Amino acid sequence: MAPRSKIVRLPKEVKAWLDKALVEGDFSGYELLSEDLKARGFDLSKSAIHRYGQEFEARLSALKMATQQAKAISDSVPDDEGAMNDALIRLVQQKAFDMLLKMEEGASMKEVSLMVARLSNATVKQKQWQAEVREKASSAAEEVEKIAKKGGLSPAAVNEIRSRILGIQN
Repeated sequence: MAPRSKIVRLPKEVKAWLDKALVEGDFSGYELLSEDLKARGFDLSKSAIHRYGQEFEARLSALKMATQQAKAISDSVPDDEGAMNDALIRLVQQKAFDMLLKMEEGASMKEVSLMVARLSNATVKQKQWQAEVREKASSAAEEVEKIAKKGGLSPAAVNEIRSRILGIQN
């Protein structure tokens, strides 16, 4: 197994600075970045920074594409039931499981455990929210049904209104 990259082992603030410099410099100027890091007390070659920069740029590009695709989907498909969020949580859970199996570079058991705990919490909150929405819709449907019956609407019209409120497709 190859040794971990020196860049991954940089202090958080230095690595954050490097990431920002790479993005702002459009993933170029590796020699200057190497010199800047050397001045900060970290001896990293421009080749090491370039390798890291290529991987970082690919991840950033993939993230941007995924964000654009998710926005396009969410704009075109309303998600009143939270199905997209549920699917996203499942996707991230799968990624966490894959990380756990592979123990990808930089991933520690603590980080994976924290991610799983946060995902579990998000899943519980998502399910609670869905239950609340269903309960509110059911209460609203019952109230509307009472008002509609008092107003003299036909049973078919009352059922149609109730079905629409509850999102039931006939």
